[in-house]
Amino acid sequence: MKKANIAVLSDGAWGCAVAVLLSNNGSEVRLWGPFPENIREIRKKGENTKFLPGIKIPSRIKLFEDIGKAVEDVEVVVLASPSQYLRGTLEKFKPFFKKEQLLLNLAKGIETCSLKKMSELCEEILGKKIRYCVLSGPSHAEEVAVHCPTAVVVASKKFKEAEIIQSISMNNFFRVYTSEDLTGVELGGSLKNIFAIAAGIIDGMKLGDNTKAALITRGTAEIARFGVQLGGKPETFSGLSGVGDLIVTCYSGHSRNRYVGEELGKGRKLSYILKKLGLIVAEGVTTTNSAYQLAKKAKVETPIINEMYKILYEEKNPRKALSD
Repeated sequence: MKKANIAVLSDGAWGCAVAVLLSNNGSEVRLWGPFPENIREIRKKGENTKFLPGIKIPSRIKLFEDIGKAVEDVEVVVLASPSQYLRGTLEKFKPFFKKEQLLLNLAKGIETCSLKKMSELCEEILGKKIRYCVLSGPSHAEEVAVHCPTAVVVASKKFKEAEIIQSISMNNFFRVYTSEDLTGVELGGSLKNIFAIAAGIIDGMKLGDNTKAALITRGTAEIARFGVQLGGKPETFSGLSGVGDLIVTCYSGHSRNRYVGEELGKGRKLSYILKKLGLIVAEGVTTTNSAYQLAKKAKVETPIINEMYKILYEEKNPRKALSD
């Protein structure tokens, strides 16, 4: 295991969990958040009560309200903002970015306005020659934070860069595999959130295990078909970022996307559910819109994504959508 100077951009649950993980592994870690008041509260209480309650944030993790100071002279920058907020974070980061810095993206999604993957968004704002990795796989922040055995995958176009991330993040409970299929790993981690909402709808309607198993099986096929059409490798979608991430998010009580679906299945309106979540983000809602538009553009068959789009954006009755 190697050590590095690292800045984690965003103080949400996953950002904090990864910051603690990397710090415990011996790296020097800085944490920046978009809301200064939350950074000040973490500094005061030693805990992120808003997004990751009950987990101690070690005092050796340096907290920053100024993004420029947070990323100054660090070797690795972890992008932990939710996908729909990543553009804003990158714009703030851009004036201080150095091309030798290695980026590790944790966001799972496709930007709605541009239909770009997060790697493409980073290239648009920071330049084509960035050093970029993405981490994906079945890994809820709440479980990583309490050292539940976890396996993830890090992908990069350059294998050595994935190996750097592997070396600073892996330990005896957090196992990191590597991949050169950047497109496949990004899409697997992004698209599964849509199917997690669908799984929640099934739970909310109390339709049982048979129905959810059918959804996950056909969902795996749909993600793979979509991902291969966009340049991913078929085997990637049978791995941690495909079926692995899909299983955990469709069944877990930690899954915000599954929660959104469960509430929809109980008959509640999406606007009410999102208002109740507040600052907690369910990335599958916006990813459904992006994936629906991208699938039409790529001319790939996505029947489940199509019905989820109609439920979320056209208020289609979930039972009718399931039947169709």
